[in-house]
Amino acid sequence: MTDLNRPARLNRGLLVVLGLVLLAAGGFAVATHFRKLTLLRPDSPLIPGTGLPPAWVLYVVAGAAIVVGLLTLRWLAAQLTRKPRSQVWRFEADPAEGTTALAASVAVEPFVAELAACPGVHDAHATLAGPHTAPRLAAVLSVDQDGDLPEIRRELESTVLPRLRQALDLDELPVTLEFRFSTKTRGARIA
Repeated sequence: MTDLNRPARLNRGLLVVLGLVLLAAGGFAVATHFRKLTLLRPDSPLIPGTGLPPAWVLYVVAGAAIVVGLLTLRWLAAQLTRKPRSQVWRFEADPAEGTTALAASVAVEPFVAELAACPGVHDAHATLAGPHTAPRLAAVLSVDQDGDLPEIRRELESTVLPRLRQALDLDELPVTLEFRFSTKTRGARIA
């Protein structure tokens, strides 16, 4: 859970690669047009003949198509994994006496509400992932443009997070915090 938004990182990487390929193709076309490349002439045919290429070329093209298809499927699969999964925690000292189940998504709701009420915070989302023995908290705060980030972080560390740890009876709770700036202002209305 070191990176909350893995699809965004993958998308940026793919866009960079695609952009570089398109820049290279465009540069090649412009250089050919202005006769800077001696490999091709602008008036030469694109395909020199009508005969089939050697068999190995067809295999290379098919292999490249399969690789591109698999990479595309991987990219699509990455779009679905946006945040860590929340689990149901089970507390049982003695199974014969009963068990207590707590959905981690429900346990984090008061934490999110308290974070959203902090000055400068426009919206808050959090996911409590992992088992009760090794939980991880991922929080995403949408803050106002003029929000005081150090003050919001101080409020989180001094008040909000200790309350969640106390409520969940945890000594330690690793937190990944992401700030996003909101274009909306709290209480503003459009006339």
